[in-house]
Amino acid sequence: MAVIRPFRALRPRPELAGAIAAPPYDVLSSDEARELVRGNPDSFLRVNKPEIDFPRGTDVYSDQVYQRGKENFDRLVNEGLMVRDGTPCFYVYRLTWSGQSQTGLVALTSVEEYEQGKIKKHEFTRPEKVNDRANHILKLNAQVGPVLSIFRHSPEISALLTGLTAPPPHLDFAADNVRHELWVADKPEDIATLEAAFARLPHLYIADGHHRSQSAWEVCRRKKEGNPHHTGKELYNFFLNALFDEKELRILPYNRVVADLNGLECEAFVRRAADKFHVLEADNDPAPRKPLEFGVYCEKKWYRFEAREGSFDRNNAARSLDSAILTANILDPILGITDIRTDQRIDFVGGIRGTRELVRLVDSGEYKIAFSLYPVSVEQLLKVADAGEIMPPKSTWFEPKLRSGMVVNSLEEE
Repeated sequence: MAVIRPFRALRPRPELAGAIAAPPYDVLSSDEARELVRGNPDSFLRVNKPEIDFPRGTDVYSDQVYQRGKENFDRLVNEGLMVRDGTPCFYVYRLTWSGQSQTGLVALTSVEEYEQGKIKKHEFTRPEKVNDRANHILKLNAQVGPVLSIFRHSPEISALLTGLTAPPPHLDFAADNVRHELWVADKPEDIATLEAAFARLPHLYIADGHHRSQSAWEVCRRKKEGNPHHTGKELYNFFLNALFDEKELRILPYNRVVADLNGLECEAFVRRAADKFHVLEADNDPAPRKPLEFGVYCEKKWYRFEAREGSFDRNNAARSLDSAILTANILDPILGITDIRTDQRIDFVGGIRGTRELVRLVDSGEYKIAFSLYPVSVEQLLKVADAGEIMPPKSTWFEPKLRSGMVVNSLEEE
């Protein structure tokens, strides 16, 4: 079963939602965030990414940075810019972008179910990032950025959410070409019906937010150790989660750029790659048109690589992903990148930036080669999680992004 719990969210006052709610902390560099908040003292980035209030070079993991985040958060609450609901509720969050909408439920989900594997994952986490978010949660005593999770298609839940979104939304604003709407589900009968419907789901699947999930587990572990009266019902036993039907979400590609060719010239690289790929010169539209196809940009020329049959294991959910094929057949054996998590020669570019960004990065001289990938499907992600496999890092880019500060879970007990 999937346990969900209503909660008393902290939310921006409706007229301030557009100014307060902000992109997630991990999709912007510190410099990009500094530029974005210029002239906006109320941006939630000042809570979620508080190093932007300090000079460049400040240790982002220092206590003074976490303390500044708490001060900025407390100001939003104490000055009444954000208000906590009086009773536990669920929240329906709709994002509309490029003519398409996706609607999900924001709720608390169980740390215990996460630990037991009932909330399935598909990525490894990095301890320093988990520790960072855990320290941030503990300093604020609040979870400020929702995890994005998926559930298998449920007509019952879709019908419930359709009904709950019939009235006008409580919050409604547009930012970065995305419309954000939020409805509050506070009627006891609606809450009970939603709880029962989710209880009939066998699993939830983390889509985006593995570090936030693991950090919630770490916070729970620390708080349990310091609480001799722990019951399992405290708010720290749950984490903030935005739950979407598998049919609601879309994934963009997550592309790669590499700083050098490991001592090779471009022509020599292409010849070596031809052992595992059919190689063609690309036309004016270099983005891959189907799975197992890659756009490759090198020395002002695009190539189209198509994976040869037998160069990967079709029967393995994780190793048959395009990102895994690229790593196994090019990044590791040809370019010498044995660990894409730690190698400083490789970087990742969200598909929202398009192939023009890949061209810009290579033509600037900062990188030598770029790889454009076909996006992973939601079904592929679910199959990897069901198989207990792990995706290669940076395999999925979900768009549009949930905004932090729309709905905050305070850990102050009710």
